[in-house]
Amino acid sequence: MREIRNTKIIAVDHGYGNIKTANTVTPTGITAYETEPIFTGNILYYNDTYYRIGEGHKEFIPDKAMDEDYYLLTLMAVARELNVLSIQEADVHLAAGLPLTWIRNQREEFRSYLLQNSEVSYRFNNKDYRIRFVGCSLYPQGYPAIVNLLSTLKGTNLLADIGNGTMNILYINNKKAQESRCWTEKFGVNQCMIAAKNAILDRFGVKIEEATVEQVLRFKTADISTPYLDCITAVARQYVADIFATLRKYEYNPDLMRLYVVGGGGCLIRNFGTYDESRVTILDDICATAKGYEYLSLMSLKRRK
Repeated sequence: MREIRNTKIIAVDHGYGNIKTANTVTPTGITAYETEPIFTGNILYYNDTYYRIGEGHKEFIPDKAMDEDYYLLTLMAVARELNVLSIQEADVHLAAGLPLTWIRNQREEFRSYLLQNSEVSYRFNNKDYRIRFVGCSLYPQGYPAIVNLLSTLKGTNLLADIGNGTMNILYINNKKAQESRCWTEKFGVNQCMIAAKNAILDRFGVKIEEATVEQVLRFKTADISTPYLDCITAVARQYVADIFATLRKYEYNPDLMRLYVVGGGGCLIRNFGTYDESRVTILDDICATAKGYEYLSLMSLKRRK
């Protein structure tokens, strides 16, 4: 979190798998309850309805303003970030993003969506929050995660932001992003998750918990028997091979350029990929994009001053 003129700048990276701020990560799932849930933890109370955050799975939607979920998740994210400093009332300037090739058409709609209430009161994890939203800056996803590295990006560089729902691809030549050479593919980590679950069902005739598959993707192992582990591993290796095939479709050549990978897909590339580590940089900080949003927003607000 950053601050300017008594306004908190809070970045929210609205991922399909996780909602990230500069200091917090929360699964994107959200489930509504008419009465207070039995179990505590990540409970949002807003407009006479209870919501458990992190339960269930948020389906991919191309327009994040289509329903109320991402607004509610934003309220949760703001509360979690403020809670780091034990703050419950604040003027907040939001900093967020959209996929590279979607931001041109969706920017103003998403900004209005996030600022639909200039002042809002709600409860999260038994703490009351009162927030005054005073502005919102929007940026292309992925690029802010490496903004602090731009001074070192000489020659041709390719950025791949591989999230849960999409993969954003951007060329950066001699420190400058090439707006005419950016693409968004619906080829996020969730595609690997679906393929792994289907492979287990097809081969063994049983359903496997998503949490178990996720553990294998993150750590290369889980408390399951070897045949199941081998099946998921094979799917993950194929998914990573398909990532590189997709990048080659956009003229990626590891001999002529360096590759920078941000987002959850970087973990899969490290665990299951074959690549030249001297020419591929994987950024492990899952909050890097949110931190980049905050930095860019702060610089923009300072220039306005």
